[in-house]
Amino acid sequence: MVDVSLIIGFVILIVIVVLAVMSSGIKIVRPYEQGIYMRLGRYMRVLNQGFNFVTPLVNSVIMIDLRTQVLEVPRQEVITKDNSPTNIDAIIYIKVIDPQKAFFQVTNYRTATIYLAQTTLRSLVGDMELDEILSNRQRINLHLRDVLDEATDKWGVKVEGVEIREVDPAGKVKDAMEEQTSAERLRRAAILKADGQRRSAILNAEGEKRSRILQAEGLRQAKILEAEGERLAIILRSQGDAQKLRILSVGASPLDSKALTVLSLDTLKALGNGQATKIIFPFELTKLVEGASQYLGIGRQTPQREVIDVKDIERAVGKAEEILGPIPTPAELHQELKALEATAADEKKEAEEVEQIVRKTAAAKREQEMLEKRQAND
Repeated sequence: MVDVSLIIGFVILIVIVVLAVMSSGIKIVRPYEQGIYMRLGRYMRVLNQGFNFVTPLVNSVIMIDLRTQVLEVPRQEVITKDNSPTNIDAIIYIKVIDPQKAFFQVTNYRTATIYLAQTTLRSLVGDMELDEILSNRQRINLHLRDVLDEATDKWGVKVEGVEIREVDPAGKVKDAMEEQTSAERLRRAAILKADGQRRSAILNAEGEKRSRILQAEGLRQAKILEAEGERLAIILRSQGDAQKLRILSVGASPLDSKALTVLSLDTLKALGNGQATKIIFPFELTKLVEGASQYLGIGRQTPQREVIDVKDIERAVGKAEEILGPIPTPAELHQELKALEATAADEKKEAEEVEQIVRKTAAAKREQEMLEKRQAND
């Protein structure tokens, strides 16, 4: 009789073997992968994400990562078009878009892409000058990406981007570039200094020109105002003197000889009371004595002087308005005074403008000196 325990053990062993065989046919593909399913060395299909069951024992599944991968292009020395040794490296971003091509068309798409990037970068940089490489990195990145993407398309790989990480010229080239940069900075500093001096000279000349113009204009205005004031003063003095003579002539017209004698004696008395040692008589002394004796009644009698009428004087000489001319009223004098004050205010304003121009010129000169100091420090 067969032992039951052996049968049970045999059954369990068979179940375990069957489960092991069946489990070998279960393939779990993660969301960012696809599997290349081959059976007995023959390509069957691409396994998508999730649970997949394939033929047990005779299957072979290769997982292909579909995520963006970052590849480093090793640092290499490249001779540029102008014979400048330069060390350059880069980073490449690739993504598998066709797992079948990426597995069957190339042995290792990562290594192939890196080597292709090295040769392409060397060829591209060799056709460019060093200054062009340093100033056109973005253009190099785009051109290198397009070339690599076209070349790797048959491998089922898409080149998403290329970035030049470092461009490091040789030591002697760096020294020459530093000297060139220093010379360029000195040249720019000299140009800025010359331009600043030119602008300062222009501002100074403009300020001096404006100052001289304003000074000449102010001197002309001052002379005109002085001449106008002198003319007005002469007119007023002349009119005052004429008015005084008119008043004297009109007031003296009714005086007789006795009144004139009394006024003359009063004048002599005033002269005698003064501190002067010399006395000048404007008329003959004999006539004065004769007039005094007649006034006292002890001399010879002379006819009395007739009083002259004002109308007779105007008929003989003319009217006072015609002789003296228009006499300015206080209101007119006040108006002319205001005009003179307004002119003085305008001159003051022009002087302030001149002062502002001088200040701006001085400020521009100080700014130029500070700029020269900064350039010297740099």
